[in-house]
Amino acid sequence: MKRSRTDLETTSNRNEVDAFLAHVAAVPKRAPSGSRGRLIFSMDATASREPSWDQAASLQAAMFQETNDLGGLDVQLVHYRGFQELHASPWCSRADQLLPRMTSVRCAAGITQIGRVLDHAIAETERKRVNALVFVGDCVEEPLDSLAGLAGQLGLLGVPAFVFQEGRDPTAERALKEIARLSGGAWCPFDASSPGTLKDLLSAVAVYAAGGRKALADFGRRRGGDVLRLTQQLRGSK
Repeated sequence: MKRSRTDLETTSNRNEVDAFLAHVAAVPKRAPSGSRGRLIFSMDATASREPSWDQAASLQAAMFQETNDLGGLDVQLVHYRGFQELHASPWCSRADQLLPRMTSVRCAAGITQIGRVLDHAIAETERKRVNALVFVGDCVEEPLDSLAGLAGQLGLLGVPAFVFQEGRDPTAERALKEIARLSGGAWCPFDASSPGTLKDLLSAVAVYAAGGRKALADFGRRRGGDVLRLTQQLRGSK
């Protein structure tokens, strides 16, 4: 029987989520430092992302909630918009510190500044260890060679970039996949109409940043569904 386009798209999305989770599971376990995990949560705040910005703001609370029992997580919000505007918040240890900063942002037309985000992440981890970078965006308007060089530096520093692409722009997809690969992270597309999946994936990355792969496996067993597939990739890991 011929499969419908919807069925094919669902299967494709399912495979991509599975592949993303497998990559998260395969990231080397961070060295224990006795301190809280540190994660940079970076987002494109140009005009095209305005419809989904508020949704992303509501999802970020889950990152803190899932890491409370692991010693907690410090998150820094980084976003760009308009003409050469790049903003980085102080490091926040609670959702109620980060949420007002996110909800006060107004998206503005401009070109992407992903290179500056990567450069910022490099500078931050050279000051104090950053366990992971999350990037959420839908477009890439910068030369791939320069982005690849910066992503490679992150990889050498042990800072994986977990990249969530809204929509399926092919130029952006090629570049964002390369950033994830060279940094040792993972790429995954998401649909703004399915916020539950993005919430679980963001939470999985946060749990990894706060507690490493063992914590991620425990999280998968508790949550089930998409994230449970991580445990299949973690067998034999310590």
